Amino acid sequence: MAGYEAIDRLFHPRPVTYLGWLATAGVIGFLGNEAVAVFRIRTGRQINSAALIADGYHARTDGLTSLAVVLGAFGVWMGYPLADPIIGLIITAVILGIVWQSTKTVLARMLDGVEPQVAGELRHAAEHVRGVLGVESVRARWLGHRLYAEMTLAVDPAVSLADARKITEDVKGHASSHLPALESLHVEVVPTSARERPEHRPEPKRQHHH
Repeated sequence: MAGYEAIDRLFHPRPVTYLGWLATAGVIGFLGNEAVAVFRIRTGRQINSAALIADGYHARTDGLTSLAVVLGAFGVWMGYPLADPIIGLIITAVILGIVWQSTKTVLARMLDGVEPQVAGELRHAAEHVRGVLGVESVRARWLGHRLYAEMTLAVDPAVSLADARKITEDVKGHASSHLPALESLHVEVVPTSARERPEHRPEPKRQHHH
């Protein structure tokens, strides 16, 4: 509707009146929507809600469009009547951009997608634990607002069972401090020599001569 109205007014210009009230309403709309956006985005990140974060960006878009209205009113006041429909087209493009970004985020969460920085935080947390020689693999997925992850770590084959357990607990503690939304972390410890051993192959059958 915003795009339709903007295009219609490009071809059929109409006088814009009450520029002072228009600019005042735009400023009030920007301040109110930005306050709501900050609150929603901050709360959404605290509870790891992709929907609330998307709603916050929606409110921010409304605030930016209100600010654009002020710019359009200023352009009309300066003697450029087409400034109003041009601003309307810009607002339409911004709305489409936010809708596209929010849709990607929500659909990725629905398909168990995880942001790349989540895996990076898990790997970073494990690499700083004493006794971890390498991170073999990291897997994570969202379930509602909580994060579930699995890791495979390489350690020295001479590490005792008690030390391996301590390494596991240290990794979980570091990961939880990096990712407050982490609900569960399964850690598998693999000795480094296991990767270097050749795969077991059965001996070829000997031919029997009768």
